[in-house]
Amino acid sequence: MVNSLIRNICSFLAAVIAAYVLGAIFVSQGNIAAIVAMDFDVSVAQRFGAVLHDVTNMTGIYLPVIAVSYLISMPVATFIVKYAPQLRMLLYVLAGATGLVAIHLILKLVLGISGIAPTRTLVGLIAQAIAGGVGGYLFHVISLKRGDNRGTHNLAT
Repeated sequence: MVNSLIRNICSFLAAVIAAYVLGAIFVSQGNIAAIVAMDFDVSVAQRFGAVLHDVTNMTGIYLPVIAVSYLISMPVATFIVKYAPQLRMLLYVLAGATGLVAIHLILKLVLGISGIAPTRTLVGLIAQAIAGGVGGYLFHVISLKRGDNRGTHNLAT
C-alpha cells in the first residue's frame, strides 16, 4: 500500500516535471519561430538561452497549472483504466495531452486570452499536447508495478 502510494506520487511528480520542461521548450521555440518569421536571425546559443530562461522562469505560473491539470486528468484516466486495463498506456498519454490542451483552451474561453503565445496556433497547441502526452507516458511507465505488463505489447506472439 505504502509502496503504491510512493510510486504514484513519484510518477505524478516526474510526469508533471517532464511535461513542464518539454512544454517550456516548445514555448521557447514557438516564440523564436515568430521572431524568425519577422526576418530576425536567432543563433543556436540564443535558442538555448531562451530555453534555459523559460524553463527556469515559468515555474511560478506554468508548472503549478500543469500540476493542477494532471491532478484532474490522471485520476480520471486511472478510473477508466480500471474498466479497460488493456488501454492503460494510451489512456495516460491521452490524459496528459488532454490536460495540457485543456489548460490553454479553458484560459482562452474563460479569460479571452492565450497566456502562452505559441498556443494561439494549432502547431503550438499540438506541441503542448505532445508535451502532455510525454508526461502521461512517463506516468504510465513509472507507476506500473514491477512484473506488471499491462499496457505493454508482446511482439513475440
